[in-house]
Amino acid sequence: MSPPTWTLGEFIHRGPWWRNRGILILNIYLILPLLTASINGLDSSLVNGLQILPSWQTFFNYPTGKALGLINTAQNIGSLSGLPVAPFVSDRFGRRATLFIGAIIMLAGVILQWAAASVPVFIGARVIIGFGVCCSLNAAPLLITELAYPTQRGKITSLFNTAWYSGSILSAWACFGAYSYAGSSVWSWKIPTLVQGVGPVLQACLIWFVPESPRFLVSKGLESQAVKILAKYHAGGDEQDPLIRFEMAQIRHALNVEREVRERSTFFQLWSSPGNLKRLRIIIAIAIFSQWSGNGLVSYYINLVLEGVGITNPRTKQAINGGLQCWNLASAMTGAFLVDWVGRRPLFITSTAGMFIAFCMWTLTTALFNALHNTAAAKATVPLIFVYYWFYDICFTPLIVSYTLEILPYGIRARGFALMNMTIQLTQAFNEFVNPWALDAIGWKYYLFYCGWLFLELLFILRYIVETRGLTLEETAALFDGEQPQQDLVQLGGEAATLTIQQSRGGIPLTRRTGKSMDYSPDTFLDLRRSYASQSMSESLKDLRRLSDQSAIGEQI
Repeated sequence: MSPPTWTLGEFIHRGPWWRNRGILILNIYLILPLLTASINGLDSSLVNGLQILPSWQTFFNYPTGKALGLINTAQNIGSLSGLPVAPFVSDRFGRRATLFIGAIIMLAGVILQWAAASVPVFIGARVIIGFGVCCSLNAAPLLITELAYPTQRGKITSLFNTAWYSGSILSAWACFGAYSYAGSSVWSWKIPTLVQGVGPVLQACLIWFVPESPRFLVSKGLESQAVKILAKYHAGGDEQDPLIRFEMAQIRHALNVEREVRERSTFFQLWSSPGNLKRLRIIIAIAIFSQWSGNGLVSYYINLVLEGVGITNPRTKQAINGGLQCWNLASAMTGAFLVDWVGRRPLFITSTAGMFIAFCMWTLTTALFNALHNTAAAKATVPLIFVYYWFYDICFTPLIVSYTLEILPYGIRARGFALMNMTIQLTQAFNEFVNPWALDAIGWKYYLFYCGWLFLELLFILRYIVETRGLTLEETAALFDGEQPQQDLVQLGGEAATLTIQQSRGGIPLTRRTGKSMDYSPDTFLDLRRSYASQSMSESLKDLRRLSDQSAIGEQI
């Protein structure tokens, strides 16, 4: 019998969140770490816009092929170098300190990029920016997840990945505005570079006003500070509120569980069972697909793509780039709303099939223009690019992170997610380096490779992607392991945490999804807490199940 799922619905704030002062102020604060995704989108997209500017091309002597690929890859090189460092800094010094350090490093890179007088210096600046972005990207989602109000955590976290496009929109239109204002002056590319510094400056100056992660504070033995923060923003300042007790109990228990998992598990657990191998196959595949589906051509080399169909006016190219980024944001948000309504597998299939058809048509129009100088084909290319990106964004933008986390069990979730991020960084770096060289060498014929690759992607999606809509983490795990696996420790951690919520007189009734209720006396609560100090985790969890089963049939404890 699987354990019941408990909820504190009766203690959650009802009504519009903006009428609760604590939640309102907290959400305003969370804009600052959310800004990290926008900063990343701006930094990652900027070189794409700069390539369109004649002044940038002239200043750096028209970089092409491998040199252009290295310029675009430099930020990813910096991000990869920061992957081993960022988690250590975040856990050792805190989420806010890591965001501050990342912002300062990014500012140093922006200043160097603005002052760069040669391609090697420009590349070095991009590497520094990438390192700073990596630090911020590690800390920001953690701070958001660990601070957000419980009922809003999922929504705000989902906004993080989608916010990337807000930065790419700013990058595209900053380049458009700078070109319209400064023309061929060197300031037409230096102004967008300075825009890069706005986000890091805001984070460096304001991050200390944002409360620290309660989870980090508890891990450092500062529980009283954690309680004050949670009470102030989640319960109107009431430190004895049942919701605050519940959250604190969850944090304590989760830290204990993680400690046990770290002691008992190794990285080789990723390959320890057929079920885990199935998960890895999917995770690595969709990480590669997110970068090798042809999207890298426009995301980083739109200048080359548009010139390939005869669009050479810089103002026209900047307008197309700016409009495309707005389109991407709208498409990604559409996909995010469709995830729970349509399901994961249908979105993956629709997205991949749509990309395959649109990219084949895009290849055809580009070939017709290059071979026959057909101007009608050139005009058709631009809307086809928009159609292609709609299919890409409805799936791979909202699902690449969430689907990965859904199919990974707790014991290997952190390692599997890290592997997914590393795969993305490596494939993206390779892609950015190879694309300009291949386009320069064989032109539109390079598109044929992506047509074939997208067909293989579609076959993989049809064969291996499973539906996870409406399933718990445990039910999802059963899809891969072939039978009901050991219950996910996060789920059980939440169940154990609910047992610590007690008031001075008796227990607090906790509602579960079966509609029944339970009540634990202080003596039972103390006995169970002692058992956690002396028993192994598995023994304690058995006690939880036993107590739950007894309460479900109305026995007196």
